[in-house]
Amino acid sequence: MNTIPSTDTADSAVDRLARRRVKARLGWLTHATVYVCVIGGLSLLATVNGRHLPVGAALGWGLALAIHGIRTLAHGSGMHERMVEAERQRIAARGERPAA
Repeated sequence: MNTIPSTDTADSAVDRLARRRVKARLGWLTHATVYVCVIGGLSLLATVNGRHLPVGAALGWGLALAIHGIRTLAHGSGMHERMVEAERQRIAARGERPAA
C-alpha cells in the first residue's frame, strides 16, 4: 500500500486549503466594506438631519466585524489546522475510536 500521497493529491489539498483561506479573507473584506458603507451612510443621514450618530449600531456591528476578523486571522494563520492535528495526536495516543 502506498503511504506517500501522490503529488496530484497533495497539490489538490493545498489548493483547497488556499481557496478556503482566500474565501474567508474575502468574506471579511466584504463584511468590512458593507460596514463602512452602511455606517457611513447612516452617519451622513444623521448629520444632515441633525440627529444623533448611530453609535450603538457602529459599536455592535463593529464588535461583530472584529470577531469575524479575529476568527478569519486565526483560521488563516494555520492555528485551526495545528489544533486539529494536536487533537488527532491526543486521540491516537489514547487509542480512542470514534463512536459508530
